[in-house]
Amino acid sequence: MATVESVPNFSEGRRKEVIDAIVSSMRSVPDIKILDVETDPDHNRSVVTLIGDKDNIQEAAFKGAKAASELIDLNKHKGQHPRMGALDVLPFVPISGVTMKECIEIANRVGSRIGAELKIPVYLYESAAKRPERVNLEDVRRGEFEGLRDAILTDDSRYPDYGPRKLHPTAGAVAVGARMPLIAFNVNLKSSDLSIAKAIARKIRASSGGFPKVKALGLMLAVKGVVQVSMNLTDYTVTGIPTVYEAIRKEAEERGVEIMESEIIGLIPLDALCDVARGSLKVPGFTSNQVLERRIWD
Repeated sequence: MATVESVPNFSEGRRKEVIDAIVSSMRSVPDIKILDVETDPDHNRSVVTLIGDKDNIQEAAFKGAKAASELIDLNKHKGQHPRMGALDVLPFVPISGVTMKECIEIANRVGSRIGAELKIPVYLYESAAKRPERVNLEDVRRGEFEGLRDAILTDDSRYPDYGPRKLHPTAGAVAVGARMPLIAFNVNLKSSDLSIAKAIARKIRASSGGFPKVKALGLMLAVKGVVQVSMNLTDYTVTGIPTVYEAIRKEAEERGVEIMESEIIGLIPLDALCDVARGSLKVPGFTSNQVLERRIWD
């Protein structure tokens, strides 16, 4: 069966009843499977992972967008993670029996529907981008909700791909795309000095000359009282978890700081964890074929 993954990011990580309602709206679609729900109160953000076929994944994604637009008001939203929409990001990922081209088509159909029916401007990004300057999510989200509210009216480069040329008054805008599997990996430091996290993020991210396929921000986690290097590894086969973790450890050590803990948001490919095993356990020849459950499933 053709399987598509979607990983919508919602700008709410504190009100459980709101997240539950949004997830319930997506789960109501027949044959949709919710694999994971991750919430973060500091980021004030939730990441939901779901899978379905090419048709029902579209309906579930739209229902999630609709519920978010009704339940989240960005005028009242505060959090450490950049955002421009109640449903902030909506990627579609080919898993099995589906091509990237088909995921791009899905992104266009869902984006068109969100724009037309919900009156929310939609920007296509990553593989679905229609303009080269919109491939990178950070460029699409530049200025966030508050900055885009004015820019969309006056700057022709911020004209949406679908929907009205004005932000939805409470739900903002949404980035809809197609991409390969992504790893959201965060490292928390034993420090409250935000400048350290920002300096390390700048050192390792691709846009600043760091590791390829790495996006990184330095953030303050008010609840924990520490700073975080928050990352998206957009292709773990190019730059994986062990590489960025060791780089952060060294950069932090040079600044007299230790790593407190790290976290993975959402789901992760098994082969990416094998990379961790190869590095941490110094087992260079280890592969996912040595994982008992995988051999059983295969």
